[in-house]
Amino acid sequence: MTFKLFFSYKFKITAALCLLISVFSCERKSALQKEIQAVPMEVKIERFDQAFMKIKAEHLPYLKMPYPFLFPKQTPDSVFLKRTQDPIQKLIQASVDSVFVNFESTELDLRSLYKHIKYYNPSLKKPRLITIYSDVDYRNKVIVTDSIVLIGIDNYLGATHEFYDGFYSYIKKNMNKDQIVMDLADTYAARWINSPRRNTFLEELVYQGKKLYLKDLWVPSAEDYIKIGYTEDELQWAEANEFYIWQYFVEKELLYSTEPKLLTRFINPGPFSRFNLELDSESPGSIGRYIGWKIIRSYVKNNNTSLLQMLQMDAQSIFNKAKFKPKN
Repeated sequence: MTFKLFFSYKFKITAALCLLISVFSCERKSALQKEIQAVPMEVKIERFDQAFMKIKAEHLPYLKMPYPFLFPKQTPDSVFLKRTQDPIQKLIQASVDSVFVNFESTELDLRSLYKHIKYYNPSLKKPRLITIYSDVDYRNKVIVTDSIVLIGIDNYLGATHEFYDGFYSYIKKNMNKDQIVMDLADTYAARWINSPRRNTFLEELVYQGKKLYLKDLWVPSAEDYIKIGYTEDELQWAEANEFYIWQYFVEKELLYSTEPKLLTRFINPGPFSRFNLELDSESPGSIGRYIGWKIIRSYVKNNNTSLLQMLQMDAQSIFNKAKFKPKN
């Protein structure tokens, strides 16, 4: 009886401490988000896609003035005007207008993203955000420069859209409007991270992990499967098999390998990752990115290092201090 009473008392104290820690953590996160939302970074989307499709010949010179970079000088005006009457372009326009009936929600998401990036990287300058038709160039859905961001809005009409019928499923699954923010976050992360030439597989894992960790900071409300571009089932598979994935990398001595094919097998987008095992078809592609993400999260959890210091650290130093040990 004494043991039971003691155990009950101890359990209550432990539960109370956990509750206090949870409440404190939530309050701290809430305060941080309020601070971030107060960052003076207002962005507005310039709907060039709409303006272009509505243009008349006599007004074309006026549209060129704010967008000279979208009108190559060697291309005659007749080509641009013909494009506005092209049946396929009109179908794209109708689809975009249908999917983005209310663009305000997307604009709010983008505003939040830029506030978060600005908070962690005060040197960020407010860019012009411009939506364009890219002829469904899914390899370049967004283009980011210091002052201008181009968003190929025809790449975000939904995975089941007829324009994407000829694409592989692993490509189509991320062609929805929720991915605009993720694609921009990924591109900005790549621009910010100090990443010299990556020679080993470990260096690539850590680099990819750093990019995904920045998404943790910049898009904190997003689900993990959206951040990494998986389906929910794919993320669950990665989580359930994390120990075995890591065991495979270690036992096959891949971490310090400089074999370029490892990028195709475990980093680059694909229908699945290539372990050369029967279970390959069950796995999601780019599983190395997931492992890199877990390494960085483990490092951040176990080390009191500033964000900038972590981003500038080499892969070996991060790995040595991460204490990354997937549970079986």
